[in-house]
Amino acid sequence: MSSNTPQNTPSNASKNNAPAAADGEEHKVSNFLRQIIEKDLEQGTYASRQWGGGPGDATHHAAGQPDPAKIRTRFPPEPNGYLHVGHAKSICLNFGLARDYGGVCHMRFDDTNPEKEEKEYVDSILDAVQWLGFNWQSSFNGKSEQHLYYASNYFDFMYRAAEHLITAGHAYVDEQTAEEMRVNRGDFGKPGVDSPFRSRSPEENLARFREMRDGQLADGAAVLRAKISMQSPNINMRDPAIYRIRRATHHNTGDAWCIYPMYTFAHPIEDALEQITHSICTLEFEDQRPFYDWLLERLCEGGLLKAPPPRQYEFARLNLTYVITSKRKLAQLVNEKKVSGWDDPRMPTIVGLRRRGYTPEAIQLFAERIGVTKSDSWIDYSTLDGCLREDLENKAHRGMAVLDPVKLVLTNWAEVFGSDAYTEDCTQPALPHSAIAEGQTPPPDRVFKIGKDVWIEREDFEEVPPKGYKRLFPGNVVRLKGGYVIECTGCAKDADGKVTEVHAKVIAGTKSGTPGADSVKAKAAITWVGAADGVSAEVRLYDRLFTDPQPDAGGKNFLDALNPDSLKVVTAFVEPSLAAAQPDQKFQFERFGYFVADRTDHGVGGKVVFNRVTGLKDSWGK
Repeated sequence: MSSNTPQNTPSNASKNNAPAAADGEEHKVSNFLRQIIEKDLEQGTYASRQWGGGPGDATHHAAGQPDPAKIRTRFPPEPNGYLHVGHAKSICLNFGLARDYGGVCHMRFDDTNPEKEEKEYVDSILDAVQWLGFNWQSSFNGKSEQHLYYASNYFDFMYRAAEHLITAGHAYVDEQTAEEMRVNRGDFGKPGVDSPFRSRSPEENLARFREMRDGQLADGAAVLRAKISMQSPNINMRDPAIYRIRRATHHNTGDAWCIYPMYTFAHPIEDALEQITHSICTLEFEDQRPFYDWLLERLCEGGLLKAPPPRQYEFARLNLTYVITSKRKLAQLVNEKKVSGWDDPRMPTIVGLRRRGYTPEAIQLFAERIGVTKSDSWIDYSTLDGCLREDLENKAHRGMAVLDPVKLVLTNWAEVFGSDAYTEDCTQPALPHSAIAEGQTPPPDRVFKIGKDVWIEREDFEEVPPKGYKRLFPGNVVRLKGGYVIECTGCAKDADGKVTEVHAKVIAGTKSGTPGADSVKAKAAITWVGAADGVSAEVRLYDRLFTDPQPDAGGKNFLDALNPDSLKVVTAFVEPSLAAAQPDQKFQFERFGYFVADRTDHGVGGKVVFNRVTGLKDSWGK
């Protein structure tokens, strides 16, 4: 195979560098994969490998130089949908291991299925990997390389490998119907039955396979099968199909082929051509590992591939409560308009998490915290939210917002300040003092205005307060946070008895930050937004998409568990610092939690749009 394999590298790949490589003392918490890698490095398992400057066969790599990468891993998604949080775990794992052990992680598209793949998905996957903080670039010995690969670029070699298996007596063309093959395959308690075409000579099989390639047979009329054993206790080793006929236009190779390799055949070959050392998969591929090893052994024996071959290792996939990760079911949610799209902030897709307000750092921390094991388990969604709070606590600027507003009128404002139109600036820190690292310059204070009218939360007033209530009720004194102490005097109501205004008196000389601020003691401080400079905002209060922690487990219809209250949209008022936010900028709304300026809708036509990311405390278990 030629070393100039098309790579289609995006121009911005080199700009978004992966996190800095860690030295030995900075490796993350150990797990079974790290132990395997460390043992291989200690024993020099792959020390003899050579790298031909790109993917290739045995001859290609033999002409190369000693591989400067200590290990090679890969992230190999099929471009048939948007990536989800489970893929994020795999991205962090594969790219992170390569980073930590002086290696490189290949970005490879397993695009062997021409009927389900689209360029849209390719672009979204590349963007997701880069957003998470990784790239597919390596720099060894002053030489920079991009490692973006497509399985479809290896179709020529895969076909050559298939012909080698046929001539070596390891593969045959089977022309049974799909139903006949299914029945003759047997089951876990019944051995398979040899195909009547299994005894064909290599010459007959080769001629028939070339007829398949040349379009002389109809779709489904024949398949190429590996010749292993129909009596194997592992059903995956009962002469698995490795090529099928499909007349479909491929997004990369067009109509050059009418036969396509099966994933189980293509995947180990892709790994070997790319000199992958540790091929890390989820547990559902464990039963496929014997075929993975069998195929690479046959191709190494034939001199097509260079030894030592890659090894496959499996880990438990991510099971997250209140989430589904089936691409088919996620597509159903989109197609049936149960959500607004793949990037709906309630979706577990990476684009959805990003729009919701999750950060790459929080997702990386989550992947590290949940660890890597070989046993399936469920991770509570609160773990992900906890990682986000931890990341944003010292980064998200504070601000005040009123989500259920009622007007508070300071009835003696003109008496105290000489005019109802008078306003004063108030200031509050953008970050608390505890969030400022030693030597770090604090961000500028927030500035907002107080005047006669302000907006407060409706729940901050009770005409008849319940026991222990410390906020506004007639005769009680509270502080408007960052502003003055006020004394509640009553309220106004409409004809239905609903409170339309809360009335209070401002107490002169009590403004926060002034010498007389503590002259009047208040048992509570409430958040507020001034009517003079507050800005109306659309705030989207997102909750979990499902009410069942395992919405599709045990054959349940996941649509029955959809949460009717997963989105509530309110018209709020926010202080000026929040209204000036850039799309995707995160904030902590004091008392409410973390919010993000919507990366799609915020700022369009002057609209101010925020999404709730998560509360200040865990509410998932409540």
